[in-house]
Amino acid sequence: MKLHNLFKKGFYLSIVYILIILVSFGIGFKLSAMNRQLTYYRRVMDDLELISLISTEQEKTKTEILTEFKTEDIRVANLKFFFRKYDSVLYDKSEYIVKMADQYKLDYRLIPAIAMQESGLCKNIYEGSHNCWGWGIYGNKVTRFNSYEEAIETISRGLKKNYIDKGLTTPEDIMRKYTPPSTGSWAFGVNFFLKIIE
Repeated sequence: MKLHNLFKKGFYLSIVYILIILVSFGIGFKLSAMNRQLTYYRRVMDDLELISLISTEQEKTKTEILTEFKTEDIRVANLKFFFRKYDSVLYDKSEYIVKMADQYKLDYRLIPAIAMQESGLCKNIYEGSHNCWGWGIYGNKVTRFNSYEEAIETISRGLKKNYIDKGLTTPEDIMRKYTPPSTGSWAFGVNFFLKIIE
């Protein structure tokens, strides 16, 4: 009888220990995920601080850019202002991005915002790929384009056909298919840069 009671107590203690281990593991996993998220938010806030520190003497206003390029489309000026801030090779593609956005009925800020999130506006891409959007890049597969224009047109068409037309219209919706491993940081970043452009 005593042996039976001892075995019973040992069994219950084992269950308690297992539960403690599982809870500890779950808390550790959650803290790790939160730490990764906080690191990402800190990086975004550093970018925001960098924007605020840029000297107005070194930057042209949107009005000056609009006048310089004699365009009536404020969207092009917004993109040029954004690309100049980050010294991006996409600066000269501003008009083409707006043109493709109109052709495929996209928010003109979407292509630049994704490029910023995926590659820092083309600063971190596979050499010669012209792929600033992480489009068709997974594992060992790297999708390459012959030019930034080809990439912009292909990705604009792909976003329209495979995302927007299927009801995936917000960064959160797009993220679930575009970059499924993301726990929300991708959509947060894209939304952040959409606001910066505007």
